Amino acid sequence: DGHITRWSIASFLEDPQNSKNQIKEELYWRAHSNEVVDLLHEEEKNVVVTASVDGSVRLWHAMNGYYLGYFGQPRKFELSDISWLILPCDVNNFPTMIKEESKHMEKKTKFEYPLMLDREK
Repeated sequence: DGHITRWSIASFLEDPQNSKNQIKEELYWRAHSNEVVDLLHEEEKNVVVTASVDGSVRLWHAMNGYYLGYFGQPRKFELSDISWLILPCDVNNFPTMIKEESKHMEKKTKFEYPLMLDREK
């Protein structure tokens, strides 16, 4: 539905057997009003390029999700100035940073029984 999520997997990669080392959600934002079909992270420039089913291709700052522009725009991309936050016209949600102590990813629902294959059905 157009959302991008940045995850931190560093502690998990250090010791995957340790259950305390978790994959953590760090940032998410609405990049498009429709489904995102492709994403490219350019580490050297610290940007994320997203493409949607509507044909739009947009550029975002990788660390904070700030919108930098779209491919085909008349002006050059300003990758160095991310001091002001703008949004594309079809998106109205600002990027959200997830604090480490946040319970955002904690699931509230607990299941009593695991899913089991019922061969009779």
